[in-house]
Amino acid sequence: MAHCLSNGEKFVKRSDVEVCVETFGDPAKPAVLLVDGAAASMLWWEADLCERIARGERFVIRYDNRDTGRSTGYPPGRPGYGFTDLAGDALAVLDALDVERAHIVCRSMAGGIGLILGVDHPDRVLSLTFVSSSTGEDGLPPPSKEFAGNAPAALDLTDSAAVVDFVVASAKAYSGGSPFFDEPATRALVERDVARTRNIASTLTNHYAMAFDGSARDFGDIKAPTLVVHGDRDPALPLPHGQALRDAIPGAKLLVLEGAGHDLPRPLWDVFVPALIQHTGSGRP
Repeated sequence: MAHCLSNGEKFVKRSDVEVCVETFGDPAKPAVLLVDGAAASMLWWEADLCERIARGERFVIRYDNRDTGRSTGYPPGRPGYGFTDLAGDALAVLDALDVERAHIVCRSMAGGIGLILGVDHPDRVLSLTFVSSSTGEDGLPPPSKEFAGNAPAALDLTDSAAVVDFVVASAKAYSGGSPFFDEPATRALVERDVARTRNIASTLTNHYAMAFDGSARDFGDIKAPTLVVHGDRDPALPLPHGQALRDAIPGAKLLVLEGAGHDLPRPLWDVFVPALIQHTGSGRP
């Protein structure tokens, strides 16, 4: 068995906010900061994936956004923060780890965080990667009918088993019918995630309740080398969203993951990881 590359979890404090962080690999290597989307803790960047990236001579950082995992939570429906605050948390994580510049990888909703970092803090960004994200512009296709019709009935948030079932069903819907969806592995991940989350009600509501205060920025103002990664079965943000993102950012490249939905299924890591290692090959830590 390969040696575990995790350096363990730690907390980064920023004013009255605690952010739970885990790193993988050698801090002397170029840093790759993984930022996940709505309602997703850092566990959704699977440890095996982080270790595989770290073995490509990268220092990998994942963390719980506010209202996910072990990081600071807020009352359900009252997040008390916006996208610029979440972007500030990302910078605080880098500061705490003495990382001057990093390769930023943002998934789904976190594309808004990548936009803010890329436009407002270009001196901290070596490159950007947007996974399953969007420009959010008008005219792009809506979620698929099958995905949009997946809304659950009332959920008892005090029933952990029911919450696990709901999140697993949501993950399956996000997979867009992908042949790569692994329900047993997903259920095991969700069980760990729910068990370590401070307030699951806040996790499932607050990221959808916050205002996007980064909308004054333009993806066309991003100067960092950019890779866009998008599944061709994405039911939440169909492929034209990724194509629009590529077209909006000067010089951006698009990697289409065939058979993937809104997720990064394990069988496609052999495609994604080499592309990310190549994309993050320039620059210095």
